[in-house]
Amino acid sequence: MPYPFARAVTANGFLSIRTPLLESLPLGQLNGTRVWLKMEALQPSGSFKIRGIGHACERHKANGARRFISSSGGNAGLAVAYAGRQLGVPVIVVVPETTAERVRHLLKQEGAEVIVHGKMWSEANELALSLLTEEDAFLHPFDDPLLWYGHAAMIDEVVAEGVRPDAVILSVGGGGLLAGVDEGLRRHGLKDVPVYAVETEGMASYFASLDAGRLTEVPVLTGVATTLGASQVCQRAFEVAQERPVVPVRVTDREAVDASLSFLDDHRTLVEPACGASLAVLYGKKIPISGYNNVLVIVCGGSTATVDALKLMV
Repeated sequence: MPYPFARAVTANGFLSIRTPLLESLPLGQLNGTRVWLKMEALQPSGSFKIRGIGHACERHKANGARRFISSSGGNAGLAVAYAGRQLGVPVIVVVPETTAERVRHLLKQEGAEVIVHGKMWSEANELALSLLTEEDAFLHPFDDPLLWYGHAAMIDEVVAEGVRPDAVILSVGGGGLLAGVDEGLRRHGLKDVPVYAVETEGMASYFASLDAGRLTEVPVLTGVATTLGASQVCQRAFEVAQERPVVPVRVTDREAVDASLSFLDDHRTLVEPACGASLAVLYGKKIPISGYNNVLVIVCGGSTATVDALKLMV
């Protein structure tokens, strides 16, 4: 078996690492099955985002991009900043006024130029797009096939270690992780494996689209899992639910935060509430998974989480 922290070369060059795949005895015993944790929180930028963002940045640089521009004040923006520093490409990240000071600090620490504009992501995104020149590349947080291709490598690694999941649990924001995991499962003949797509109640734009039977925008998003805060998921995420079993699940903010703190105790890794949402499904035994043999959970990460902040959230 390859050393778990070896640099991943399947899709992402050398910007991401091959993350550990760990069996969780606490969550497995609680739910009556084997639970596997894909530890994407250990990526250099703090989340799975560097897989797809890293792949996209490498491609854009190879095609002549002289600058990267992003509009994400969350994990995607941090991944762009990290990739830019590693590749020697300047980065501008436009963030809305609601972006926490800690996030701005981390972006600047990676060497990115940070521009604060607008009250919502959509306003920051408009400014970011207006800055583009022919020499720039724009990195969308979730809606880009280059990202999905890069994210799919995590499933390559899981299968390479001898685990073929018969169910997957993951969090959904804009749907990029879901699209990438779906692509990875398809690569290995796992097109019928069900995916449990988890959101917090105040960020449930994916549930809204599935419930309506069409892409639907949620005008108001609320709650602590801010990195799940896409008002509408990408088209590909909606299509995945038409092509494989997808079960939408919603949890409360309290459940997401409590799961993050429990996971810290059980596995010595701090994750943000957006990731805690998917873990809450297992800590709360919210879905019947005892009939599965190998349940894979994407521990997607959270670059900005702190213990003190979690304890104050709800």
